[in-house]
Amino acid sequence: MIKPQNLKGLIFIVDAAALSTSSESDGLTEAAQFLHDILLALQKRHTSAKSSRGPPEMPVLIVANKLDLFTALPAKLVKKNLETEISKLRNTKSRGLVDSGIGMDDHTLDDQEMLGGNGEGKFDFGLMEEYNVQIEVLGGSVFGTNGPDTRDWWQWISRYL
Repeated sequence: MIKPQNLKGLIFIVDAAALSTSSESDGLTEAAQFLHDILLALQKRHTSAKSSRGPPEMPVLIVANKLDLFTALPAKLVKKNLETEISKLRNTKSRGLVDSGIGMDDHTLDDQEMLGGNGEGKFDFGLMEEYNVQIEVLGGSVFGTNGPDTRDWWQWISRYL
């Protein structure tokens, strides 16, 4: 079993062909919710660190897989759509916490409760750098027969892990 203190990086794989923003597709919402929870756990890992330096850098690779398919979104659009969906999720959670009265003693929400700080404004992956979490989105395809392959992913792995 891997201990959290031994974690050197994280790879989050999404199906770029299933991340449509259309209302009939739940793929984007589900991926964003799961990614939100992972990033929030990494943020809490940093904010609850016992040393003043915090834990070491945590590189996160978001893999946009299946780019060989016609319906797949390119990596830049996967990044944008995930950030937009996480922004919506943060706003919903922020309103829920405010409505419940949590964090109202000082009229601000605790960093441990909201991803990327106080939950206001648009979320982008750059906000996680404050918590020593470096996020990169790379596209490719495991099969890679008619399009991008996995070379960029392997380069990222060799650089960070």
